[in-house]
Amino acid sequence: MVKVRTKDIIEKFGLELIAGEEGINRPITTSDISRPGLEMAGYFDYYPAERIQLIGKTELSFAEKLNNSERQIRLERLCTDITPGIIVTRGLDIPEEMIEAAERESVPVLRSKQKTTRFSSLLTNFLESKLAPTTAVHGVLVDIYGVGVLITGKSGVGKSETALELVKRGHRLVADDCVEIRQEDEDNLVGNSPELIEHLLEIRGLGIINVMTLFGAGAVRSYKKISVVMNLELWDPKKQYDRLGLDEERMKIIDTEVTKLTIPVRPGRNLAVIIEVAAMNFRLKRMGMNAAEQFTNRLSDVIEDGDHDDR
Repeated sequence: MVKVRTKDIIEKFGLELIAGEEGINRPITTSDISRPGLEMAGYFDYYPAERIQLIGKTELSFAEKLNNSERQIRLERLCTDITPGIIVTRGLDIPEEMIEAAERESVPVLRSKQKTTRFSSLLTNFLESKLAPTTAVHGVLVDIYGVGVLITGKSGVGKSETALELVKRGHRLVADDCVEIRQEDEDNLVGNSPELIEHLLEIRGLGIINVMTLFGAGAVRSYKKISVVMNLELWDPKKQYDRLGLDEERMKIIDTEVTKLTIPVRPGRNLAVIIEVAAMNFRLKRMGMNAAEQFTNRLSDVIEDGDHDDR
C-alpha cells in the first residue's frame, strides 16, 4: 500500500502546481530529498531519480548561466518516469525548459514560497513520519507520569479495566485494544490509536465508553513515545517471578528493543497502582537510581562485614 503520494505534500504544504498535473498520484518511496546541484552541472551517473528534487536559488542561478542547449538537456534529464516531483523554493521563476519537460514526462513541478533549507527540514520530517515502518499491537497505551506504558496480555486479563483505573488516577489514555506503532528512528517508537476507536475504552459488562467525554480533554492524548511494555499474565504458581528487579527483559517491536516487565495477575492485586509505581520506578532507573542494585550492594556490604567479624 502506498503511504504517500505527491498530491499529499501539495495539500500538506499548500504548494503551487506549475506543471505535470497528471503525475500528482506518483508514489513517494523515500524520505530522502535530493538537491540536484551536480546534475545541473551535467553529472547524472548517480542521479537519485526516485527522490523529491528540491531546487533553490543556487541551482536555478547556475542553470541560468548555461547555454540554451545545455540547460534544456539537463532540465529534461531531471524529469524521469519515476521522479515524484520537482519543488522550486523561494517563489522563484521556473525555466520554461523545465515546465515543458515536466509536462511531457508528467512530472509535477511545484513551487513553495519558503526558504530552501527550512522547507527541506519540514518536508523531511513529514516524509519520515509518514514513511516510518509501522505495526499494530493488541494492547493499551497509557501516558503515566510522562512514561509511555504499553500494557499487553491475553484477551480478558484486565488491560482495559486497568487503563480505566489509571485514567481515574489522573493519567492519560492514548489507545485501547489496538495500538498503531511507528518507528520514527532507530530507537524511537511512537504509538497512537486508530482513528475509528480514538478516545474509546471497551469495558466488559459496561460496553464502550468515551474517555474524553467522561473525564475531559486532559484524560487523553493523540500519540506517545513507548518507553516500557508491561505484560499482564495470570499468576502461575509454578513460575518464578523476579522479586528484586535485577533482571531486565527486553522486547523487540519492529527493529527497536524496549524494556518489558511481566506482572502476574491474581485477585487482590491492584494492577493500576502496581503499573503506576512501575512507571515511576522506570523513570528513576533512567535517572540513575536503581533500588534493586542499591539493595544488592548493601546486602553484599553486610555479608562482607559479617565475614570480617567472623575472622
